[in-house]
Amino acid sequence: MPARPKDREAGTAMDKVRILITGFGPFPGAPYNPTERLVARLGQLRRPALADVAVSRHIFHVSYGAVDRDLPALLAHNKPDALLMFGLAQRTPYIRIETRARNAVTTLWPDADHGRGEAARITRHTATDRHFGPHTQRLLRAALQTGVWARPSRDAGRYLCNYLSWKAIEATAMPNGPRLAAFVHIPLIPRDATGRRRSQIRQVAFEELVDAGEAMLVTLATLTRQRLRATAAG
Repeated sequence: MPARPKDREAGTAMDKVRILITGFGPFPGAPYNPTERLVARLGQLRRPALADVAVSRHIFHVSYGAVDRDLPALLAHNKPDALLMFGLAQRTPYIRIETRARNAVTTLWPDADHGRGEAARITRHTATDRHFGPHTQRLLRAALQTGVWARPSRDAGRYLCNYLSWKAIEATAMPNGPRLAAFVHIPLIPRDATGRRRSQIRQVAFEELVDAGEAMLVTLATLTRQRLRATAAG
């Protein structure tokens, strides 16, 4: 297990922005989940724009229990300043930057452990949804500037992607939680080198996902750094 990061000293310019990048493993109906491959590539990037960024990564087992267990542990151990999360949207041919999570969970579709939501709501909290924040617009613009097909989304579904989004937004409200969080749905792509499929509908290639993911990562790091400096300044 890697050494635990030291607690941040507010206002220390040499501190790196800590970003946790996550994806999901396979799940019923999706024996291959390209978020694993994407997270691995983004975690290996070495760019001048990321020189002050410490990236950690995690692949969630696709179960409600895994999210409930792993997310708090990751937040406690890695102490990320921001979360950049990826999920698979098999029926969408473009990148979707989610803008909110809904207080909803499916009771029909089982997770990878054959578990199901026990109720139609994540929590009895009165809120029907939670929003990531205006920074999602900046992430969308960053992705679009790479030339990729991307759109904003107000519906993260009722499965694990929405569930993780809800829990992540909840974490940003905690005193020592991450400052920012974002969830991005990516389309299903084949495992070949190009990521192209024969179709009359334009498909996003894997390398385009990497370029867009890098742009969003750099933008999120910049926004997080600004948030940290503002907090340090009081």
